[in-house]
Amino acid sequence: MSNTSTTPSTTVVKRWGMAALTALVCAGSTALSAPSAPAAQPTAPTVAAHAAAHHAPVTRVAAPAISRAQMLQRAKTWLTANNGRPVPYSQVKHWKDGYRQDCSGYVSMALRLGAPGPNTVKLKSSRYTRPIAMNQLAPGDLVIKADSDSADFRHVVIFDGWANSAHTAYKSYEQAGGVGTRWKQHSYGVNGRDGYHAYRPVNITG
Repeated sequence: MSNTSTTPSTTVVKRWGMAALTALVCAGSTALSAPSAPAAQPTAPTVAAHAAAHHAPVTRVAAPAISRAQMLQRAKTWLTANNGRPVPYSQVKHWKDGYRQDCSGYVSMALRLGAPGPNTVKLKSSRYTRPIAMNQLAPGDLVIKADSDSADFRHVVIFDGWANSAHTAYKSYEQAGGVGTRWKQHSYGVNGRDGYHAYRPVNITG
């Protein structure tokens, strides 16, 4: 048995002292981990670095901005680029401007994307387009079918305006197998059951 006696008041004082010390240590720990307030408004690079550190979404620019009128004007050039005739269709050949002579290469040329251009599957990715409803289509938008294992069953056309007030058909530019560049009326995507869907290029303006 210990000969040292401890009074209730002494025990209370010791417990209070330990509690105060623990509280002080916790408070100090919190203060050390808390970020200090910025001294001034952060500059643009600082904001960008902060966004990257916190995995904020970053908008990727696939190509320089292009207006709808410019895009359609570029699409028209392939109608007569082959000595007054349409550019021939090919999935492996490249035209004089460096773009593939298939449907996605043609659209890439019209949008001024980097040659030889992304394929149809990549065109529907968020880097190049975003999905919209068919009734939101405007000249220069795209109608894409990309969900197929075979390139022969994938396709993309450039919307050029509705052919009737009922919106059951529309005018379009396309690079078609066996034909080449052409301006044609289509109804792809109108019924919502053929695998075609509407997309808006992210670099198009207006």
